[in-house]
Amino acid sequence: MRHVHSAVVALSACILIAGITGCNMKKGAVMGVQKQAFGTTADGKQADLYTLTNTKGMVVKITNFGGNIVSILAPDKNGVMADVVFGYDSLKGYESNPTFFGSTIGRYANRIAGGKFKLEGKTVQLPQNDGSNYLHGNYHKVLWQAKEIQGRDSVGLELKYDSPDGEMGFPGNLSATVVFTLNNNNELRMDYSATTDKATVINLTNHSYFNLAGDAEGDILGHLLEIFADRMTPVNKNLIPTGNLAKVAGTPFDFTAPHAVGERIGAKDQQLEFGRGYDHNFILNRTGEGLFLAARAEEPAGGRVLEVLTTEPGIQFYCGNFLDGLKGKGGKAYNYRTALCLETQHFPDSPNQPSFPTTILKPGEEYKTATVYKFSVK
Repeated sequence: MRHVHSAVVALSACILIAGITGCNMKKGAVMGVQKQAFGTTADGKQADLYTLTNTKGMVVKITNFGGNIVSILAPDKNGVMADVVFGYDSLKGYESNPTFFGSTIGRYANRIAGGKFKLEGKTVQLPQNDGSNYLHGNYHKVLWQAKEIQGRDSVGLELKYDSPDGEMGFPGNLSATVVFTLNNNNELRMDYSATTDKATVINLTNHSYFNLAGDAEGDILGHLLEIFADRMTPVNKNLIPTGNLAKVAGTPFDFTAPHAVGERIGAKDQQLEFGRGYDHNFILNRTGEGLFLAARAEEPAGGRVLEVLTTEPGIQFYCGNFLDGLKGKGGKAYNYRTALCLETQHFPDSPNQPSFPTTILKPGEEYKTATVYKFSVK
């Protein structure tokens, strides 16, 4: 079913006028889902773009190509809407997408040392696509089956992908589903689930790049950040966890109280040198099951706040250390440290780290995780 509403049309006009940098959107928008063609893939398949709108005028655009979040329009303290995530104007950008803007990541998010691990006594070899390591996978470049969801107090998009046995070296036919849900509390929820017919490893996440001042509106060094984690997993020079669990207290990695991202980023610290800044997994202070507040980011000038809640044990904080002027939406240059990522996850290299929480999924089991991006103003 296709839902096209006047609020979406009005917002589209607003975006065109403002160049996606910002506009005032009145409350009382009509909640709905709009589907439109997004282009044809290199192998001749049509990709679509889905626009989710809530009654407060917040808008999320997602393409079924790679499950990529294309844009998120959220209000500041004056009610001005701005796009707060990096991305591209067209499908062509996402077919390349070397930095994973907005991507649904899988089959295994983050790095695996040497691109290999042992599972049930057998060595599994993956592509070495990040120096000598494996990184992230290919789910952000496949076409997912899409189904629109129209609820009473929320709208959503269900995406499904059947990953064949041996894809990128991973064992097992894996059936994966991601459900994106936007509600009237300005919360975007992502529910991940999967089953397999052979033992495999899995670690799904979203890789959105956020600048809460607006798309490419300066750097993010003044963003205030809290990460509710007393420990992190130190890495070696190849950004692979050493297996140690280090306390963040007294280090530049202590975000248990709010700190500006740039406040200590230039400190003399080996971990910051290895990552060229922050690019590390934090171990969340979880208590029990269910959603847990993992991180909170605030842009002081406009007052936009992003809270990240998750069922996962870890979160990767990355502050755009490798952005180098790549052109994005509207031809804007995405420069060094102009966005940050908060990727909920199991830990990097877990298949090679027996002391880390397991990422093994076996036949008869169901993988289930959830993450929420909650937007508000201060």
